[in-house]
Amino acid sequence: MKKIKIAHKFYLLIITFFSLTSCLKWAARAEKKLPDETALHRTYDYSGKVIIIGAGASGLAAAKVLEKNNIDYTILEATNRCGGRLKKDTTLADFPIDVGAEWLHSAPITLNKLKGKHGEEIDEELIPYQLESTATWDGKEYKVNSTWQNDFRYNFLPESKFKNTTWYDFVNENIANTVIQNIHYNSPVVSVDYSNNEVSVEILNGATFIADRVLVTVPIGVLKSEKISFIPELNQERKDAIEEITFHPGFKVVMKFSDKFYPDAIECEVDNGEKGYYDIAFGKETQDNILGFLCTGNETQKYYDLNSNDEILDSLISELDQIFNGKASASYSGEYILENWGQYEFTLGTWTQAFQEKKSNLKILNQSLDNKVYFAGEINDPYKQMGVPGAILSGYYSIDKLLTDQ
Repeated sequence: MKKIKIAHKFYLLIITFFSLTSCLKWAARAEKKLPDETALHRTYDYSGKVIIIGAGASGLAAAKVLEKNNIDYTILEATNRCGGRLKKDTTLADFPIDVGAEWLHSAPITLNKLKGKHGEEIDEELIPYQLESTATWDGKEYKVNSTWQNDFRYNFLPESKFKNTTWYDFVNENIANTVIQNIHYNSPVVSVDYSNNEVSVEILNGATFIADRVLVTVPIGVLKSEKISFIPELNQERKDAIEEITFHPGFKVVMKFSDKFYPDAIECEVDNGEKGYYDIAFGKETQDNILGFLCTGNETQKYYDLNSNDEILDSLISELDQIFNGKASASYSGEYILENWGQYEFTLGTWTQAFQEKKSNLKILNQSLDNKVYFAGEINDPYKQMGVPGAILSGYYSIDKLLTDQ
């Protein structure tokens, strides 16, 4: 008991120190950094043509501003759907599952900022992500965390989830539904030529689109891969900044069980990135037992080395059986979803955390190319949010620059 009290005081001292030095003013702690208004509240007089590359959260947000101002635009989307890393499933459980982004790391009022609503009252029903039972697993020993540890985590990083909907629903209903008519699907971009007065964008099938200005919203993993060539070539400073951004490989698994034999969350020990199991049904109105698994970083490779998704699932069930004395295989339904961001050619990674990156690199990544090509995405968010809010706000921020730069 004495050791617990000492550890608790130690962690409180750490949090106090970082809070005083403003090192933790991100996500839910960065509410004061939210803009008073976004591009949604402004009027633009722009007569040029705009191309948006990517129909993820940031690209859709930028397009909403263009649509609102009757500006000519086209969205080029590499896949056959919009939403990027946002995705939902309605077949596995009796509630919609966020197969993609899942948590609201920012303060709830951020939702109003994202959809341009004034006032403090939000429309969405949220679940405070204050876990009651958690544990750790190092591959050999399973340890149950204390109540104060669970409370401490929530107070340090207050997060939420949507209770009856998903992030995909939020973006679709508040942003995407006004712009989907301008999306060209199955149109992966291979080159952006900004060497002339107009910008020429070529897609994989050889078709070319011309615009006055272009907004690139692809994940940083795609920029790292150099699947899109820029003419003139990106300078070395920008290439280095792109390369230095951490964008771990990783994947997410959703599994269905007949019994809930697991706690709210299990954090697994890894060298870098993260690995853990968590109750996706936490706080939901459901009769189903749905367990999630997230893995990012170096640990991911051991799963990628397996021959199939089914083998990955066998490995996870085996580990759960080791922890819970065979209860996993006894109640596993055989139903699962696996979303592999790290190996999918149009994401090539999981997510970024801009607050952990060098400010000099972030500044470089937010610079345009000759006031013709601009960039948006969660790594380009200047308001220190995380995940979907950061991506959407960066879309508003970057399209404002694109429309106003002389």
